[in-house]
Amino acid sequence: MKITLQYFDDCPTWTLGHERLVALAEERTDIVLSLQKNETADDAERAGFHGSPSIRINDIDVFAAPGAPVGLACRRYLTPDGPAGAPTIDQLRAALPPATATTTTPLSDQKEI
Repeated sequence: MKITLQYFDDCPTWTLGHERLVALAEERTDIVLSLQKNETADDAERAGFHGSPSIRINDIDVFAAPGAPVGLACRRYLTPDGPAGAPTIDQLRAALPPATATTTTPLSDQKEI
Protein backbone atom coordinates (compact mmCIF):
# COMPACT_ATOMS: atom_id res chain seq x y z
CA MET A 1 0.00 0.00 0.00
CA LYS A 2 1.24 3.44 -0.89
CA ILE A 3 1.05 6.25 1.66
CA THR A 4 2.08 9.76 0.67
CA LEU A 5 2.55 12.51 3.23
CA GLN A 6 2.00 15.86 1.53
CA TYR A 7 3.44 18.88 3.31
CA PHE A 8 4.98 22.32 3.05
CA ASP A 9 7.84 23.65 5.13
CA ASP A 10 5.96 26.56 6.75
CA CYS A 11 3.76 24.17 8.70
CA PRO A 12 5.84 22.37 11.34
CA THR A 13 3.23 19.75 12.30
CA TRP A 14 3.99 17.71 9.19
CA THR A 15 6.93 16.19 11.09
CA LEU A 16 4.57 14.75 13.72
CA GLY A 17 2.50 13.14 10.97
CA HIS A 18 5.68 11.77 9.43
CA GLU A 19 6.85 10.27 12.74
CA ARG A 20 3.52 8.50 13.17
CA LEU A 21 3.53 7.17 9.62
CA VAL A 22 7.08 5.86 10.04
CA ALA A 23 5.92 4.02 13.17
CA LEU A 24 3.06 2.47 11.18
CA ALA A 25 5.42 1.46 8.39
CA GLU A 26 7.49 -0.39 10.96
CA GLU A 27 4.34 -2.30 12.03
CA ARG A 28 3.05 -3.00 8.54
CA THR A 29 5.43 -4.35 5.93
CA ASP A 30 2.94 -3.61 3.13
CA ILE A 31 3.36 0.18 3.54
CA VAL A 32 5.55 2.15 1.18
CA LEU A 33 5.88 5.67 2.55
CA SER A 34 6.81 8.73 0.51
CA LEU A 35 6.88 12.48 1.03
CA GLN A 36 5.55 15.11 -1.37
CA LYS A 37 6.62 18.68 -0.72
CA ASN A 38 4.37 21.47 -2.00
CA GLU A 39 6.09 24.81 -2.42
CA THR A 40 3.64 26.95 -4.37
CA ALA A 41 -0.10 27.44 -4.73
CA ASP A 42 0.21 25.86 -8.19
CA ASP A 43 1.86 22.78 -6.63
CA ALA A 44 -1.00 22.57 -4.12
CA GLU A 45 -3.62 22.84 -6.84
CA ARG A 46 -1.99 20.18 -9.04
CA ALA A 47 -1.55 17.79 -6.10
CA GLY A 48 -5.01 18.32 -4.59
CA PHE A 49 -3.23 19.41 -1.41
CA HIS A 50 -5.70 20.17 1.41
CA GLY A 51 -3.14 21.53 3.87
CA SER A 52 -0.11 20.32 5.75
CA PRO A 53 0.12 17.53 6.57
CA SER A 54 -2.17 15.68 4.17
CA ILE A 55 -2.11 11.89 4.19
CA ARG A 56 -2.96 10.05 1.01
CA ILE A 57 -3.48 6.30 1.12
CA ASN A 58 -3.35 4.76 -2.34
CA ASP A 59 -3.79 8.29 -3.78
CA ILE A 60 -6.85 9.19 -1.68
CA ASP A 61 -6.75 11.89 1.00
CA VAL A 62 -8.52 9.80 3.62
CA PHE A 63 -9.09 12.66 6.06
CA ALA A 64 -10.32 15.34 3.63
CA ALA A 65 -13.89 16.55 3.99
CA PRO A 66 -15.92 16.69 0.78
CA GLY A 67 -15.26 19.99 -0.95
CA ALA A 68 -12.28 20.84 1.26
CA PRO A 69 -10.27 23.68 -0.29
CA VAL A 70 -6.76 23.15 -1.60
CA GLY A 71 -3.86 25.43 -0.77
CA LEU A 72 -0.79 26.08 1.33
CA ALA A 73 -2.18 26.06 4.86
CA CYS A 74 -1.66 24.21 8.11
CA ARG A 75 -4.26 21.52 8.52
CA ARG A 76 -6.11 20.65 11.72
CA TYR A 77 -7.43 17.21 12.62
CA LEU A 78 -10.17 16.39 15.09
CA THR A 79 -8.74 13.87 17.55
CA PRO A 80 -10.15 12.36 20.75
CA ASP A 81 -8.10 14.95 22.67
CA GLY A 82 -9.33 17.89 20.56
CA PRO A 83 -7.94 19.63 17.47
CA ALA A 84 -4.35 18.68 16.57
CA GLY A 85 -1.85 19.18 13.77
CA ALA A 86 -1.86 15.50 12.77
CA PRO A 87 -4.11 12.49 13.22
CA THR A 88 -3.34 10.17 16.11
CA ILE A 89 -1.64 6.87 15.38
CA ASP A 90 -4.92 5.11 16.20
CA GLN A 91 -6.77 7.28 13.66
CA LEU A 92 -4.12 6.43 11.08
CA ARG A 93 -4.41 2.72 11.83
CA ALA A 94 -8.20 2.92 11.46
CA ALA A 95 -7.84 4.61 8.06
CA LEU A 96 -5.63 1.83 6.67
CA PRO A 97 -7.11 -1.02 4.68
CA PRO A 98 -6.41 -4.48 6.11
CA ALA A 99 -2.91 -5.87 5.56
CA THR A 100 -2.55 -8.23 2.65
CA ALA A 101 -0.74 -11.52 2.99
CA THR A 102 0.68 -11.21 -0.54
CA THR A 103 2.48 -7.91 0.01
CA THR A 104 5.45 -8.47 2.29
CA THR A 105 8.25 -6.18 1.20
CA PRO A 106 10.78 -6.00 4.04
CA LEU A 107 11.03 -2.53 5.58
CA SER A 108 14.71 -2.44 4.64
CA ASP A 109 13.73 -2.72 0.93
CA GLN A 110 11.16 0.07 1.02
CA LYS A 111 12.02 3.48 -0.28
CA GLU A 112 11.43 6.43 1.97
CA ILE A 113 11.89 9.89 0.53
